[in-house]
Amino acid sequence: MDYKHLGRTGLQISRIGLGTMNFGDVADEETSRAILDEALEAGINFVDTADVYGGPQSPDMEQGYGISEEIIGRWLTDNPARRDRIVLATKVYQPMGTGPNDRHLSAFHIRKAAEDSLRRLQTDHIDLYQMHHVDRRTPWEEIWQAMEQLVREGKVLYVGSSNFAGWQIATAQAEAKTRHFMGLVSEQSLYNLTQRTVELEVVPSMEHHGLGLIPWSPLGGGLLGGALQKAAEGRRSRDAMQQQIEDHRPQLEAYEALCREIGASPADVGLAWLLAQPVVTATLSGPRTVEQLRANLHAPDLHLDDAVLDRLDAIWPGPGGAAPEAYAW
Repeated sequence: MDYKHLGRTGLQISRIGLGTMNFGDVADEETSRAILDEALEAGINFVDTADVYGGPQSPDMEQGYGISEEIIGRWLTDNPARRDRIVLATKVYQPMGTGPNDRHLSAFHIRKAAEDSLRRLQTDHIDLYQMHHVDRRTPWEEIWQAMEQLVREGKVLYVGSSNFAGWQIATAQAEAKTRHFMGLVSEQSLYNLTQRTVELEVVPSMEHHGLGLIPWSPLGGGLLGGALQKAAEGRRSRDAMQQQIEDHRPQLEAYEALCREIGASPADVGLAWLLAQPVVTATLSGPRTVEQLRANLHAPDLHLDDAVLDRLDAIWPGPGGAAPEAYAW
C-alpha cells in the first residue's frame, strides 16, 4: 500500500481509505469486522465514518444512526493495539436527534456530537473530525471556537470539511488564520470521471490552501465499475443505475473498451485516474463485502500514462479546467 501526506500536514494516510457508510446497514457487524480486518492487513490505515452512518440516517428511525461508529468501536476495543495503527475519521453535521440543536455546526452541537462519537468509537480522540456539510447559519468564529476547544483538549487532532464550495473553504481558512489556527486540512467531495464540477473552483481553492482531497463516490455509484460488462453477464442493476447506463452508454462503451485495451478493470482505472490527480490524497472504498474491498486494492499500483489520461479526458470531459478560464478568457 502506498501512502501520501494529507494536504499540507505531516500525516500520511493510505491511498485507498476504508469508507464505512455500509457498516450496520448493507453489511452486518460480522461482515463489517471482517472488512476492517482485511483493510488493516492490506495496509489501509485510513478509516472514515460519520456519526449518522449505519442505517436509514434519520433520527426518526430507531437504531437509525451511530451504528457504524459503534461497530468500529467494538472492533477497536477487542484489540486496543489497532487504534494506533489507524487514522480514524468521523463527521458532524447531520441530524442526530429530533431537537433543534441536534444537528448542524453550532458550538453546542459540535461539542455534544464529538463526545457522542468518542463514546461510540470507544476512543479518547478523533484523528480527523470533518464537517459533513457547510452550515450557512453558524458564523465561523463560533465553529472554530468549538473546534479549537476540542483540539486543546486532545479530543481532535485535525479538522476537515466535506461538500464545501471553493469560496467556503477560502472563508474558513481566512477566519482560521486570524485565530492562528491551522483550520481545514482536507475536503471530501463528490469527484469521479463522471462528476468533475469540483475542478472549477473547489480544487483550485484546495490547492491554494494546502488541503488534501478525499473523493467520495469515486466510481459514480458503480457506473465506472464495469456496469456494461455486468449487464452483459446478466447481473441486473437497480433501476436508477440502468437509467444512468442508458444515459451514458456511448461513453461507457468507449471507457470499458479502453480498460480492456490496457488490461485493467474499469474499477481500477476509475480509482487510478483519481489517484493521478495531484490534489487527491486518497480515495475511499466503501465495500459491502471483503471481496469488494480486495477488488479495489490494485488501483494504487496501476500507472496510467499521459496518453491514457488524455483518452479518459476525451471520454469523460471535465468542465474545462479551473474557473474563470474554463468559461471565460
